[in-house]
Amino acid sequence: MKTDIKRIAVFTSGGDAPGMNAAIRAVVRTASFHDLHVYGISRGYEGMIDGDFKRLERKDVANIIHRGGTILKTARSKRFMTPEGRKAAYESLRAFDIDACIAIGGNGTFTGANIFAQEHNIPIIGLPGTIDNDLYGTDYTIGFDTAVNTAIEAVDKIRDTADSHDRVFFVEVMGRHAGYIALHTGIGSGAESVVTPEISVSIEDVVGVLQRSAKRKKLFSLIIVAEGSTLGSANEIASKVNEKMPGAFDIRVAVIGHLQRGGAPSHLDRMLASRMGHAAVEGLVQGKADVMAGIVNDEIVYTPFHEAIFTEKAINNQLIKMAGILAM
Repeated sequence: MKTDIKRIAVFTSGGDAPGMNAAIRAVVRTASFHDLHVYGISRGYEGMIDGDFKRLERKDVANIIHRGGTILKTARSKRFMTPEGRKAAYESLRAFDIDACIAIGGNGTFTGANIFAQEHNIPIIGLPGTIDNDLYGTDYTIGFDTAVNTAIEAVDKIRDTADSHDRVFFVEVMGRHAGYIALHTGIGSGAESVVTPEISVSIEDVVGVLQRSAKRKKLFSLIIVAEGSTLGSANEIASKVNEKMPGAFDIRVAVIGHLQRGGAPSHLDRMLASRMGHAAVEGLVQGKADVMAGIVNDEIVYTPFHEAIFTEKAINNQLIKMAGILAM
């Protein structure tokens, strides 16, 4: 059933992710197809509170599909966490006659959108834009594939110097409290071990991996560490390993960091973002609200915000098992 929505606002919030621009482009062009007006909000919820809106036409989103970052900028907003801030944001939407919103971001973005929609009865559809891939209701989030490709490219280069000097490298990748980037990077780079929040390992386990590699006469090793690992950071793990076996390994640490957030989005992220952006507008036109548009088994699905936020996205145990076997 179609709604009488005429004006849509789109914004990006939280951490940036490659592919956000492709999603914005898809939103604007799909809305134009339906004869809807689109307004872009700068700086996420902060810009919404401040009334920082700009009309977006088809020409405004030309030549952005290949660009990293977000043309709408992004920010985290403490003011939006208060009822007063959300009321001010709603007044801004009313001033521009906005009928519905499309929010591109991660867990925090959707938490704010869920509360906002309930308080002020405005339809919102979310797009999962985060490199962490930690949202339930989609196989992959926008930006994840590019982030993994960036991490693998970096690890491949680290491998060269590790091999040249017979060194052990602990490489830390991003992902907040989820180990998806670490696991995929570990498999894709042929690492000896992956340390993530979801995999229960001890320092003794890590030492055992290195000892087994040494027995096979493999004199260099790569250990991929997720930043949210329960064993600590890559620096902390490296220090603990060195304490267990002082001088046994020539250990170095590399933290890839925010390199993973930048750069041109991969083909997969451009496709995901385009499909999801299109689906968000189609969903609003059909009367859907307070849901996240995702892709599961190559099909568009709409997941209620509270499920996307609070349902744990289980990591693939088969990948974990496979990673251990292939590293032997």
